[in-house]
Amino acid sequence: MDKELLRIVIIAIGLIVILIMVIWAYLKNKKFQAQWAAEDELDANTPSAPSFADYDLNGNEEQAEAEAFEPHYYDTDDAVFEPEEHDIEPAPRFSVPAVIQFSLMAKAKEGFNGEDLANAFAIVGLEYGSLRIYERLDSNRLVDFGVACMHESGTFPHENLDEFYCRGLVFFMQPGVLDHARQVFEDFIETIEVLAIELDGTILDQHRDPLTDETIHLFHQSL
Repeated sequence: MDKELLRIVIIAIGLIVILIMVIWAYLKNKKFQAQWAAEDELDANTPSAPSFADYDLNGNEEQAEAEAFEPHYYDTDDAVFEPEEHDIEPAPRFSVPAVIQFSLMAKAKEGFNGEDLANAFAIVGLEYGSLRIYERLDSNRLVDFGVACMHESGTFPHENLDEFYCRGLVFFMQPGVLDHARQVFEDFIETIEVLAIELDGTILDQHRDPLTDETIHLFHQSL
């Protein structure tokens, strides 16, 4: 695939992903706010939990508590249910998405400063491309993965960096078009982790939850 065409495809997919993330985060926040309000109202109208005595027909609290914790010993005649093999459904196999997309959110309220971003990107060897995003290029000058800014355009300015602020970064790669997807993914994760330290940010996974070692391992093993 032509280098410029590949870049255009990657940035287009990245911008679509960013838009979906913003919409999803907005809807998720509204959902949680409504749920918390409903739970608060329910807690206010819910009576206190009953005691053991409330469940004892004889009103004997001590007897009820004892019966509640009395162990039961099964004899050999007790029927034991053993699920048949066809009743146990295997866990669904994890499938790597066409675009792997993780985020780095700024801990500072004002976001990441443009000059700090440029310096940090230089440390990890990311290059500013013609599409105004930062890219990891391989030995043939082809794109391994891209880094976009988390705002509407998704791009970074090339001047007046001291006046530019970005609340987050979006890292994305397409494993299906890469010859060595697992090795690129390792570089992908290492780059994000170094930038998280340099810029003081929080790494989020594809669901906008904190990225865990378990999630990284799952992606790595599935490539």
